[in-house]
Amino acid sequence: MARFKIKGLRWWMIGLVMLGAIINYLTRSTLAVAAPTLLKDLNITAQEYSYITATFQGAIMLQPLAGYVLDVIGLKFGFAMFATAWSMICMAHGFATNWQALAGLRGLLGLAEGCANPAGMKAVSEWFPAKERGLAGGIFNIGASFGSMLAPPLVVWAILHYNWQSAFVITGALGLVWVAGWLLLYDAPAKHRRLSEEEAKHIVEGQELHLQGDGTRPSIISIMKMRNFWGIALPRFLADPAWGTLAFWVPLYLTTVRHFDLTQIAMFAWLPFLAADLGCLFGPTVALALQKRGVKLINARKGAFTVGACMMMGVAFVGFVDSPYAAIALLCLAGFAHQTLSVTVITMASDLFRRNEVATVAGMCGTFGNFGLLLFSLLIGGLMATVGYTPFFVSLAVLDLVAAALLWILVREPKSS
Repeated sequence: MARFKIKGLRWWMIGLVMLGAIINYLTRSTLAVAAPTLLKDLNITAQEYSYITATFQGAIMLQPLAGYVLDVIGLKFGFAMFATAWSMICMAHGFATNWQALAGLRGLLGLAEGCANPAGMKAVSEWFPAKERGLAGGIFNIGASFGSMLAPPLVVWAILHYNWQSAFVITGALGLVWVAGWLLLYDAPAKHRRLSEEEAKHIVEGQELHLQGDGTRPSIISIMKMRNFWGIALPRFLADPAWGTLAFWVPLYLTTVRHFDLTQIAMFAWLPFLAADLGCLFGPTVALALQKRGVKLINARKGAFTVGACMMMGVAFVGFVDSPYAAIALLCLAGFAHQTLSVTVITMASDLFRRNEVATVAGMCGTFGNFGLLLFSLLIGGLMATVGYTPFFVSLAVLDLVAAALLWILVREPKSS
C-alpha cells in the first residue's frame, strides 16, 4: 500500500527546524531575563556577568565544529544530539550557586547551541530551490527572535510563581520534548517517505548545479581561501553584536537605566524580538522584490542587507531620548533592522557554497559573529559603569554600515558550471 504524501512538505520541515531554533534561543535567553533577580540572589556584579556571557560567546565560537559534525553525520541525528545536550545543560543552570559555576555551564551551553545556524542553513540548502531559500531562511530565523521574545514572559512567570532556578528547568525540559518530535518527524529529502515525486523534482530542479555537493568532507582550509567566505564572515563579525546587546544586555539596561521592575520587563522586553520576527520576513521580501526587477540573486541579498543597515541607524539614538517608551520603540526598530540584514547574510552561505559545505561555512561565519559579540559584551561589562550604554548603541549603527560596505566590496556572484 502506497504511503500518503504531504503537500508542501519542505515548509513543514523548515517549520520543525524553526521550532528547534525557538527552543535554542529560549534557553540561551533565559539567563538574560533572570539576570536582575539572579545577580542579586548570588551577589554577582556586572563585570562578573560580562565574564559569564563572554564564556558563552567564546564557546559558541567553536560552532564550525558543530557544522562539521552536521555535514559529516547528517542533520537528523546531529541536531538531535546537540539539542539533547543543550537542554540538559540549561536545566543544570538551576543548580549553580556562584558566577564561576554559571560561567562553566554557559561555556558548555555555547558548545552545544552553536549548532543552530549551521543546522538551519543545512536544512534550507537541502530542502529548497534557490528562489525560495531567502524566505525559508527567514522562517528559520524567526525562531531566534521568537525564542528570545518568548523568554521574558515565560521566565518572569516562573520567577514570580516559583524561583529563578525553575525557569532554567522549564526551558530545558521543553528542548527534550522537541528532540522527541524531531527524531519522529524529520528526515533528509532523499529519505523522507512523505515527500512526493513532484515536490522532490521541484527542489532538485530549482537548485544550482554548481552548488551540488560531491559527497566529500568539507575542507576548512579551502573555505578560508575563498573571497566569498570573508565577504560574509566579516560582516557577521561587525553586525552580530547588535543581537547580543538585545539578547543579553537590554533587560539589565531597562532595569538599571530606565528603572523598570520585573513586571515591566515582562511587558516590554519581548517587543524588540517581535519586531525582529517581522524583520526575518522583510529581508527576504526586499531581496525577492529586487530580483523581480532584474537584480541578480547575490546583489539582491546585498541590497536587502544595506536596507537593514540603514535602518539600524535608529539604535544610535536610544541613549538620547528621555522617554523609556521611545527607547523601547528604537530598540524595536533595531530588532527589526538587525534581523532584516542578519537573515540575509546568513542565507548567503547557502547561495555561495556547495551543499556539503553549507553547515561548516555557516558555523565558521558564526564564529566570527560571536567573536564580535564576545568583544562587544566584554567592553560593555568593563565600561558600562563609567561611560554608560549610549556609546555602545551609537557604535552598533556605525558597525552595520561598515559591514554593508564590506559585503558589497568582497562578495562576488559564484561562477556557474
